[in-house]
Amino acid sequence: MFFALKGDNFNGNLFAQKAIESGAAYAVIDEENYKEDDRFIVVENVMKTLQELALHHRRQFSIPFLAITGSNGKTTTKELIYTVLKQQFITYATEGNLNNHIGIPLTLLKIKQNAEMAIIEMGANHLHEIEGYCQFALPTHALITNCGKAHLEGFGSEENIRKGKGELYDFIRASQGTVFRNADLHYLQEMADGIKNQITYGSADAKYIGKIVSNHVFLKVASLSNHMEATITTQLAGDFNFPNVMAAIAVGAHFGIGIDKIKKAIEHYAPDNSRSQFIIQDSNQIILDAYNANPTSMRAAIKNFASTDMPSKILWIGAMKEMGSEEKQEHQDLISFIETYQWEDVLLVGKEFEGLQKQFRLFATSTDAANYIQSHIPKNSSILIKGSRGSKMELLLEALKVKK
Repeated sequence: MFFALKGDNFNGNLFAQKAIESGAAYAVIDEENYKEDDRFIVVENVMKTLQELALHHRRQFSIPFLAITGSNGKTTTKELIYTVLKQQFITYATEGNLNNHIGIPLTLLKIKQNAEMAIIEMGANHLHEIEGYCQFALPTHALITNCGKAHLEGFGSEENIRKGKGELYDFIRASQGTVFRNADLHYLQEMADGIKNQITYGSADAKYIGKIVSNHVFLKVASLSNHMEATITTQLAGDFNFPNVMAAIAVGAHFGIGIDKIKKAIEHYAPDNSRSQFIIQDSNQIILDAYNANPTSMRAAIKNFASTDMPSKILWIGAMKEMGSEEKQEHQDLISFIETYQWEDVLLVGKEFEGLQKQFRLFATSTDAANYIQSHIPKNSSILIKGSRGSKMELLLEALKVKK
């Protein structure tokens, strides 16, 4: 079926006829004049119809549906949990980061009758968004990774970020579901007040407890709870992934998966798509974490990189997007944070850094920075590449491969 979705710059109704000609059984449209025959189904609103169909499909299942949201780490957490759960259950999960008003219903509609578990990732950049997603995803379980400074432009304030993410807890509270909660983040305890069923994880005062054993490059975690003792050597770069790993341990254990299977699954998980990737390029060691960035994740990544014993540390930092009225101040604060550490070199990329007090080399675009790097390729260095997706920091990695 072809759904003729609309956006600010496109109208799917224009392509309904071609969809039928290309083999679609039906085309769902919301403009009558595009109907040619009975294969064209006219509805009032195509998007609403897609979501209602997803709800109808969702209601056919009585299995656990785990919804995951948060400012940072939700996709990595989702992938880790999926890797663990599929060791024992037929599990369906959001593909990539299809976590919006289109991606979530499409994810739901891909779940087949043999499903035993489902994981739904929910992204949001304004209030009432997650509330709406819950109405057709109907989660039975929920996990909020954290609430940091992300999408300030849409939410307007940190308080609204917590309200927006907390809409997932609100649904679980009303439906008497279960939450998996990071006990190290005290604000999540406040947000979860009134929810009876809470499974906690973290570094202390939780049902599932762990600690960071080593953070040379790859994160190593010790699971310390009774009958869950294990040392897990991950392929994730950065100790900020500790709560993501602990979430996977907690979810897996809650659903009866043994620690040996959990350990095997987590250790075999290799991140991709510019998320906490460790790359060796010639004589350089590179941490590529450039899928997304906000003030919280930036500080975590930089602090972690500074704490490792990797040699000759270099920062290539791209601008943070969707900062709204806080854009200049947040980027100035980031520069000040970077200056508290010693670096071999620092490159800043993005017009958002222009006009700020800084001592580092600045490039307006990642293309400009890449051209510079091709003529100034570092050797025997450790490099952290971090920035928002819109900063296109992966071009700097590509520049390392081109020698002039």
